[in-house]
Amino acid sequence: MEAQTPSEQMAYRSNQKKEQKRPILKRILFYLLLIVGASIMLVPFLWMISTSLKPNGATMVLPPEFIPSEPTTNNYEKVTQQFPMMRFLWNSIVVAVLTTIGQMIFSSMAAYAFARMHFKGRDKLFLLYLATMMVPTQVTMIPQFILIKQFGWLDSYPGLIIPTMFAVFGTFLMRQAMLGIPRELEEAAFMDGANHFQVFYKVCLPLIKPMLATLGIFTFMQSWNNFLWPLIVVSNEKLATLPLGLSLLQGRWATDWGLMMSGVVISVLPILIVYLFAQKYFIQGMTMSGMKE
Repeated sequence: MEAQTPSEQMAYRSNQKKEQKRPILKRILFYLLLIVGASIMLVPFLWMISTSLKPNGATMVLPPEFIPSEPTTNNYEKVTQQFPMMRFLWNSIVVAVLTTIGQMIFSSMAAYAFARMHFKGRDKLFLLYLATMMVPTQVTMIPQFILIKQFGWLDSYPGLIIPTMFAVFGTFLMRQAMLGIPRELEEAAFMDGANHFQVFYKVCLPLIKPMLATLGIFTFMQSWNNFLWPLIVVSNEKLATLPLGLSLLQGRWATDWGLMMSGVVISVLPILIVYLFAQKYFIQGMTMSGMKE
């Protein structure tokens, strides 16, 4: 191998330095893009908090003030005094928590039947069940309302909760997770004398906890933000959820945006708390590829 001249050695070293700098530059560019994207997404939330701290009339000042010159908490006091926000909050918590628990239970049980049990027409039945996702929600609301009325569940918690406990998407999500569980674990459990319920509860559920938490977060957020179904089922203000309660903050001729934004901030806080509590499992569930059989 021929010895390199000093000029060739210098060129080689400069090329090495350039190659070492490229990953650093890419990483810096990547983080800059993330910061820009996060800032764009945070601006509406920060503006919401800023508006909730402005006195009446300051929301329409031009040019708009991102940081209130005279911040006040009067809007939060007014929204809790003039409207039963704590009652709305409690109703939303009850409905969202029970809906989430019910959907996690029923979706995982149905998913076990479709993924781990063998019966005639199983796959065809699942495809038919999956096809119902193509039916718009507005089409099924009238039959659901008629059933709820016949059961006498109008203006009641069962009318708000029970119809939303069953979801095709949850069953599909849980089924895909259970398909990744090795058959050997199931067969070993059956050889030890376990039945299907024991296999479901002691073998399958512990292995799909991240995906179960992901379904829980999706269901909680969907139930918490649901406006149309409570609007149809509930006419009693004592059973109204937060989305219905927030609609009361909008005036007929004019809207106090500071009052409105204070109510929105109150409604967003529980979702943030739930996400921060379960974000570890949410990330695991979204990135989980499953074990191969």
